[in-house]
Amino acid sequence: MGFILAIDQGTTSSRAVIFDGNMHPIASSQQEFAQYYPASGWVEHDPKDLIQTVLKTSKDALEKTGHTPSALTGIGITNQRETVLLWDRETGEPLHNAIVWQDRRTAKMCHNLREQGYEPHVSDITGLLLDPYFSASKLAWLLDTIDGARSRAEAGELAFGTVDTWLIWNLTAGASHVTDATNASRTMLYDIHKGQWSKEMLDLFRIPEQILPKVLDCAAEFGVTAPEFFDAPIPILGVAGDQHAATIGQACFSPGMLKSTYGTGCFAMLNTGQTAVTSQNRLLTTVAYQLNGIPTYALEGSIFIAGAAVQWLRDEMGIIADSAETQKLAEQADPHQSVILVPAFTGLGAPYWDAECRGAVFGMTRNTSPREFAKAALACNGYQTRDLLDAMLQDWEHLGQNTSLTLRVDGGLSASDWAMQFLADITNATVQRPENLETTVKGAAWLAGSFAKIYPSQKTLSDNWVAHKVYQPKFAEHDRNTLYSNWKRAVSAARAY
Repeated sequence: MGFILAIDQGTTSSRAVIFDGNMHPIASSQQEFAQYYPASGWVEHDPKDLIQTVLKTSKDALEKTGHTPSALTGIGITNQRETVLLWDRETGEPLHNAIVWQDRRTAKMCHNLREQGYEPHVSDITGLLLDPYFSASKLAWLLDTIDGARSRAEAGELAFGTVDTWLIWNLTAGASHVTDATNASRTMLYDIHKGQWSKEMLDLFRIPEQILPKVLDCAAEFGVTAPEFFDAPIPILGVAGDQHAATIGQACFSPGMLKSTYGTGCFAMLNTGQTAVTSQNRLLTTVAYQLNGIPTYALEGSIFIAGAAVQWLRDEMGIIADSAETQKLAEQADPHQSVILVPAFTGLGAPYWDAECRGAVFGMTRNTSPREFAKAALACNGYQTRDLLDAMLQDWEHLGQNTSLTLRVDGGLSASDWAMQFLADITNATVQRPENLETTVKGAAWLAGSFAKIYPSQKTLSDNWVAHKVYQPKFAEHDRNTLYSNWKRAVSAARAY
């Protein structure tokens, strides 16, 4: 039946998983890479780290199977979104470190554009809000900052891409300069209604069109790997941004279905079908996926810090040695203390979109210990998710839709029973967790495998989806609302500071 190599290039690590012909993962490899923080609120990656870790993990995973590269039917790629790279078309050398989606260096640029009244028009075309999170302002910063970059870009000497485009360019030795509709929809340069790059957005950010990649469906022929990488030409047949791939991996193919992924950040998506719903609550309208030339849309809420709050406890605070410790510590926390962490380390995402806000902890007493900090780091994900879901349901119900609140979860943090039970309690939602939490790579694999006609249809994938564990809400309505009210006050205080 053949095998599929699924590549997941994430914010802190790259991972490769080999799936067999029955769509079962049989081998994997993962490698972390360095994060660079040149200034407060700035986050960068070395572009070469991204491709090198992808190649190493891909070869390691394949080696574990005992098969040669010729056994691979195709490659599926999923990636951290919005991160910006700019490179020389002739040499392939990057002109600067990759500017990561978390980076806030263009906050003033976005603020100025909002003050000039551009945001409604930007939102109408792209579905996005004027925020440093997205690619356009980052790319404009590179062109404005690097000597000669703008003139070289206008001369067609440079190439721009999000991470998927950078990986494909390198894997095909520069033969393919392409992206997919989901990644394009996160750049703030793409008209999600017309399905093409927007001349108005390019003019607004002063981006030369000749540096942009070609936009394809999520399942398409993206190129073939150069022989020096795998000793055999392997077609790249599927590409989607990480949250879109997770939506596919969770089989959220019907309008009204919800998924939330808890990785470095948290991203909730509500499938709205072929209707691009305009949010009244500062959520994003995005392309969930595009197949056979037909886009399916979603409302998305983006949280910048989710699992990263636990990493902060481990790496910066030294409160825990391993992320798994938070489960036991949270269970032992003093129930009479109400410690709230607002994890705005790189600003607040939806529905606040406050790039200047920074993190804060409220409610500490003399008795506050690592146990309460661990509980707060897990609980903040439930609070932030409720912010998103409340806004989503208002938008969806505004259109006369009825959505029962069932939430499919995935990502590393969803392994925490305490965090998922609190999520169900604070949102009053039924939370469903699949056996395999890594739905992102599963979605990438399915895109490639379905295009190669070795994997099942959408309907079969949906019918075979099974919840491994289900969390039902247990809080009384009064307790739920009291806790959430405390969270809202804490967010207001952090923003005021």
